[in-house]
Parts: sequence; C-alpha cells; structure tokens
Amino acid sequence: MRRFAGARPARPEVCGLCGVVVAENAHRHVVETEKRALVCACTACALLFDRPGVATGRFRAVPNRYLADPDHRLDDGAWELLQIPVGVAFFFRNAALDRLVALYPSPAGATESELDAETWQTVLGAGRLAPLLEPDVEALLLRREQGRTDCYLVPIDVCYELVGRMRLLWTGFDGGAEARAALADFFAEVGRRAKIPAEAPAP
Repeated sequence: MRRFAGARPARPEVCGLCGVVVAENAHRHVVETEKRALVCACTACALLFDRPGVATGRFRAVPNRYLADPDHRLDDGAWELLQIPVGVAFFFRNAALDRLVALYPSPAGATESELDAETWQTVLGAGRLAPLLEPDVEALLLRREQGRTDCYLVPIDVCYELVGRMRLLWTGFDGGAEARAALADFFAEVGRRAKIPAEAPAP
C-alpha cells in the first residue's frame, strides 16, 4: 500500500526542549554539554540558555557570530604539528573534559584528534580569535589551501553542517568535484559573513 500512498510529507522541525514546531530556517541550536550533542531549539528556548548565569548549565545556546583573522598565517610546519591529514579542520574546547578537541571531515563523518595544550598554543594561541572562543559552542575553523591557511571563529553547528555535507557528497579518494565545489561555496559564505574583530587595546 505504501507504493500507492505517495511521498510522505516532510516532518516539521520541532524544538527539542519544548516541542513547539519551528520554521526550518528559523530555528537555533543548543549544545547539550554532557552528551556533546546539538539540539534544535526555538528562539524562546534558546534565549533561556543565552543569558548570563546559565552558561555553565546542561545546555548552552550556540551563538551566531562569525569572525575572521586575516593576519594569522600558518606555514606548512605549523600545519604538520596539528597532524591533520586533510586541508580542513575545526577546533573547540570541551569544558566538561577540560581539553581541546580537533576534528576534521571525512567520508565517515567527523574524525576526532586530541590536541595537547602546547600544540594549541604554538599553532593557534597567538591569533586574535583563540582568546574569544566560547567553550563547547564555537570553533576555530581552518582551511589550508595552496600554502595559505584561512582562520575563522564560527558557531559549532556550522562545522557539523559542513561535516554532514562532505559525508553526503564525498566520492573517490579526494572527495570528488561536487564535494570540492560545495566546500568552496561553504567557505565563500563563511568569508562573506565573517567580521574582523577589533584588537584589544594595549594595557
């Protein structure tokens, strides 16, 4: 009978906290820090976890800021210290475990690599974005291409969106033309949205 019933309508997006239906392009995310999981949230619920005093609770709202550091350059030696075998990776601080985490997209999804504090400081700590990074909910996103490394601070859900897109489109050894085009479009959009933060005044 299912063959004659036609395609099922898409299930509406619902808030994972209160259950209200939210528009597909208007929902936000919160991070369930203990499980390190993203949860869809309506604006009202997200705001509950976006206020001072609740940032260390079970849920944290994912911010919506995009920042760029055009002056932070990484050479080949610095990239090799990260031990990332591909040209794209993102890094965030896991507050519950009090450690830094490095991940990169692969055909199997997000591949994790532990990052020690010394390597973090050597490679990324000197940039203007690292001190601004909010634990669990934001990431430093790096792309290494033709000897140049672009560095952004982005919402953590955007990074997992990229991972999912690459997993869906990946073909062959190097990802294939469609995956490479999607990657270029993704970083073009990030670059368009990212602002350069003002440098802190000298003490």
